[in-house]
Amino acid sequence: MATTYVEMTQGTPTSTRKCTYSGWHKKCEAGPSVSQSFFSIGLASDSHYTDFRYETDDAIRINIESAEGYTILTNRLFRDPAAWYHVVVAIDTEQSVSTDRVKLYINGVQETDLDENLQPAEDYDIPTLVSGDKFSIGRRIRSGSLYFNGEMSWVQFVDGLQLAPTDFGSFDSTSGIWKIKPTPYATPGNNGFCLKMEDRTNLDLDSSSNAHTFTTSGTLTATYDNPSNNFATINPLDNYLTQATFSNGNNTVATVSGKYAPNLSTFGMSAGKWYWEVKAVSRAGANDYMIGISSKRTTDATYEIGQYANDYAYYALAGDLWYNNGGVSYGNSYDTGDIVGVALDLDNNNLYFSKNGTFQDSGDPTSGATGTGAISIGAPASTPLGAYFSGQTYWAAAVGTLSYNFGNGYFGTTAVSSANADDAGIGSFEYDVPTGYYALCTKNIKAYGG
Repeated sequence: MATTYVEMTQGTPTSTRKCTYSGWHKKCEAGPSVSQSFFSIGLASDSHYTDFRYETDDAIRINIESAEGYTILTNRLFRDPAAWYHVVVAIDTEQSVSTDRVKLYINGVQETDLDENLQPAEDYDIPTLVSGDKFSIGRRIRSGSLYFNGEMSWVQFVDGLQLAPTDFGSFDSTSGIWKIKPTPYATPGNNGFCLKMEDRTNLDLDSSSNAHTFTTSGTLTATYDNPSNNFATINPLDNYLTQATFSNGNNTVATVSGKYAPNLSTFGMSAGKWYWEVKAVSRAGANDYMIGISSKRTTDATYEIGQYANDYAYYALAGDLWYNNGGVSYGNSYDTGDIVGVALDLDNNNLYFSKNGTFQDSGDPTSGATGTGAISIGAPASTPLGAYFSGQTYWAAAVGTLSYNFGNGYFGTTAVSSANADDAGIGSFEYDVPTGYYALCTKNIKAYGG
């Protein structure tokens, strides 16, 4: 969502003292960087603004009113790029107890360990909750900056009520996990709205009873990744040695010259059958893309995927299979613009790679224990991490970029030209998903992950 935002102009408010914001966010830029704003209210020309953002250290700050200095800042840091966070900001300045006027909840639990807690005065009228001011989602309106780099889902605003997180979610009775309540709040007030961001052709559609009109600046990219079904991405926290740059929801990885330790996926796989695709996007130098799986944390920036016995990579330059720091003849070479499919069968400990839909070495991922054309791999339990992770390398002193599709239907910001779901009807891939293989997401892990 970086450099993109969604905006509406407020009408006459139900209240200038009571409101609630609820939103699910998946942060896609990890570690100290720049501030990123979930939402802000105000005008670009006005010194008064309300905003809610990540700080540079990944703490969360709520500015109720910038000019007055009413602000809340968490001690806790929020750095998990694999997680969807549900955030609720509930405001009622008419509360007599000051600490009840602004409440912050993360995944159903109130944040009480605060670095700053400067609450508004009793009966304070928030200057930005007025007709004509804009509600901006994904940036700070005052400076036209601090764009949010990540994913959003079920963004709601209720005008006139201070609500509890249980109005938007609940704890699962079996797992204890905080989960979404998939219905818009029934009485949103005059300026209230609900952006589910589920309609892939109309991502800024207001599903509340108000049906407000929003305007999108920039390009929103649709995703099947959502709070009810979390998809794998490449893990930006696994980047100390590589120092790669991540974009497009952590699904595009651009390498640094001379640093080719692999970046691994957020989800590991220890059972089941899984399929994903990787596109070779660009390169400067030799054709040194390497795409594969790993089950060991590398200890050196110059140890490529395939360095260890539990690494297996399809090497672009010669089409070799690379493992245990050596290569053997395997398939066709591939280059920029080509799409490599990875089919990982952990029921039979077999691995298959395809180039533009054709599995190499006459591989047949549906052959089961027969393993026709398969790469035989070690059982996950025998590996250092006890699971395999998707990973890639650009093995050269130059740089290369690869983009993953774990089922969201995009390589970067370009949609796949075909729409092939897995057998569970989940995901959108460029090529046909082999029978019995699934997109790497939480619903499929629960159902087929062993």
